[in-house]
Amino acid sequence: MELAGEEDAFAAREAEAAATGVTVVAAANVDREGTVAVRARDVRGLTDISTTDAERELGSALVDRGFGVDLDDPDHELRVYFSEDACLVGWTAVEAVRDFADRKPTDRPFFQPGSMAPVDARAFVNMAGAEPGARILDPMCGTGGVLLEAGLVGADVVGVDAQAKMVGGARENLRHYVGSGDVVRGDATSLPFNDDSMDGAVFDAPYGRQSKIARHSLSDLVGGALAEVRRVAPECVMVADRSWAEEAEDAGWEVERVFERRVHRSLVRYVHLLHR
Repeated sequence: MELAGEEDAFAAREAEAAATGVTVVAAANVDREGTVAVRARDVRGLTDISTTDAERELGSALVDRGFGVDLDDPDHELRVYFSEDACLVGWTAVEAVRDFADRKPTDRPFFQPGSMAPVDARAFVNMAGAEPGARILDPMCGTGGVLLEAGLVGADVVGVDAQAKMVGGARENLRHYVGSGDVVRGDATSLPFNDDSMDGAVFDAPYGRQSKIARHSLSDLVGGALAEVRRVAPECVMVADRSWAEEAEDAGWEVERVFERRVHRSLVRYVHLLHR
C-alpha cells in the first residue's frame, strides 16, 4: 500500500511537470512566426517522464496559437528540459558546435596544469552573457581558456593576469583559436579599465594550493578582485574550490546562486552567479 502511494505521488509530479510546460507555452508572449518543433529531454533520466507525450502536448499548445509544425526543418525549435522538480522551457537561439575535444588544454599551443575544461568554460561564459558584440573579461585569465570560449561565440574578450608568462601564453592561444583578443599584465585587485566598460566577467579564483599568489593573501586577492570586477561589469561568474558568497556580498554583489560542479574525487568547483 505504501509503495502504491509513492508511485501515485510520483506519477502526479510527472503530470504536473508536463502540465507546467503546456501552461508556460499557452501563456507566453511569443514574438515569432513560422513553423515549430518541440524537443523534450529528461535530463539524466531523473523524472522518467514520457518526452514523446510532452512533445505532443506542447506541440498541440503551439498549434492552438497558430503555429505550423515541421519536425524536420522548423523555423523555430522549442526546447523543454525536465529534471527532478524543474521544467525549463525556451526557444533555441544558438546551437554550438560540440568541438570541445579539439581544444583540450593539453593540445593547445600553450599549456599549464590546472586549466579548465572547454565545455565548462563555455557554460560559464554563456552564463555571463557572452555573445557577438559583448565584452567579456577574465581578470585572472591564466592560459586563456575562458577567453577562448567567449571569443568563439563572438564576444570581444579581455584578459588580465599577474604573470608575464601567462599573458604571453594566453595571447598565443587566442591567436591560434580565435585570432583576436586583448590580454594585459595586471593586478586583478586594481584593474586598468573604466567603470562599466565590460558586459560580463568570468574568472577561476586561485585555490591556494599550488597557485602562485604574489603580493596578496588569498582572501585579499579574491575579495579585491570581486570588488574590482563589480566596478567594471554588471554580471560575473566566479568559480572556486570553496564558497566565497560572503566575500561577494561584502564586495556589493547580489549572490543569485552558488552551485557545486564536481570535477573529480578531490575537487568540487563552487560556481557563483553574481549580479550588481
